[in-house]
Amino acid sequence: MAKKRSIWKFTILAIFIVIGLVLTFASFGVPGTVYHYNGFINSIPLGLDLSGGVSAVYQASLSSTSNTQDLNSAIESTITRLESILYDEGFSEATVVRQGSDKIRVEVPNLTDTSELFDVIGEPASLYITLDSSFNVNNPTGDYVSGEDISNVYVSYNQEDSAYGVVLEFTSTGSDEFAAITEEAANNSSTIYVFIGNDDPLSLTATEKITGGSTFISGGSIVDYESAKAYSMQIMSGTFSAKLTLTESNVVSATLGKDALLYGLIAAGVAIFIVMVIMFLRYGELGLLANVSLVIYIILMCFFLQAIPFVQLTLPGLAGIILSIGMAVDGNVIIFERIKEEYASGKKIPLSVKNGFKKAFWPIFDSNITTIFAAIILYILGTASIKGFAITLLLGILLSMFTTLVVSRYLVKWYLPFNSTNAKRLRLKRSKNLNPECVIVDESIASQETASEEIVVEGGDEQ
Repeated sequence: MAKKRSIWKFTILAIFIVIGLVLTFASFGVPGTVYHYNGFINSIPLGLDLSGGVSAVYQASLSSTSNTQDLNSAIESTITRLESILYDEGFSEATVVRQGSDKIRVEVPNLTDTSELFDVIGEPASLYITLDSSFNVNNPTGDYVSGEDISNVYVSYNQEDSAYGVVLEFTSTGSDEFAAITEEAANNSSTIYVFIGNDDPLSLTATEKITGGSTFISGGSIVDYESAKAYSMQIMSGTFSAKLTLTESNVVSATLGKDALLYGLIAAGVAIFIVMVIMFLRYGELGLLANVSLVIYIILMCFFLQAIPFVQLTLPGLAGIILSIGMAVDGNVIIFERIKEEYASGKKIPLSVKNGFKKAFWPIFDSNITTIFAAIILYILGTASIKGFAITLLLGILLSMFTTLVVSRYLVKWYLPFNSTNAKRLRLKRSKNLNPECVIVDESIASQETASEEIVVEGGDEQ
């Protein structure tokens, strides 16, 4: 009866593994729809070094309009604004990270030159809205609204005028300042000037005091969606808390990235194959069960890499995956070595398995916990490439603990009804100095497991 249950369990597991492998590696069109399924592995977001793209490093300094004299706060605020801009533009895989104490690195995959990056985030510049046509952007004085006073900028369409334009949303302070400027402009028929960087100011008019915390700008050079978008990006680039100066820009070839990914996957595939062969030669059918656990690990890893929004696969990240695979295998090695020690000391196979998993739990848990802490620290303190390594290592360690301590345990438990006496198939040996009379079997465990039909002892020679 126990053997039949195990057959059913292994059959169901095999079906799920086949489905998982198909969902992971296959790419096909869904019949009756226009949808094309790409598989988990093809849906994993790739970082700059694998997909190609543009990276730029900006020197950050306090803007003359900044509401804070703390550069750290200004940089963090600017990073948040840059992330928002890139996400709104559809670059969810872009990364904006702090580099050193006063620099910001922006990495955007799938771009082909640096000018495209500037089209996305705008040329960094300061922003001022004032009534003074001779306003000095390098030494601002008088009444003005700065980029610090604007909370959001986006393109909109005015149905009444049938025209595209840009909506500015102000902070509470900015709303009061803008209302005062527009009131004075309306009363005196003055022109409102928008200074972006050192370029010539943009001219606006106001016929009444504008309240409500936002305004719609149209006309002039804004003639269609594209010009409105460019205008909004110019304005958005002037809302950064920190003044940004480009110091470094690089273009990463997509071909180079694809080659690196291909060779990395080949190396990982060869390494996994060699490990599987060694596990079988060393541990017999226990090694085969460990290989099944490893396949399940790979399926789960690919699924979570494409499912977790903030995960990007980079070359360092690929190294983190390979390292975590090694630790997953290492966990099984520790367990199986404990089982061999228990069997060599005179215990029967079922009790050796039970004690082997029990004694291996804390060594595996402790070693993985320390690695998890290290990965978390690397993610918090590291740069973009280090973060890629840390996040895949952290995810890999968590999955390796699950597959080693849970999946492998159940696989061995389901296997024992097929072989609980033939030690040779498991590469188990008694100690040469062991007295045959010292062979131990825990009768209480044996009776419990026989009653529950989870483990039975069948024919076969004890080795």
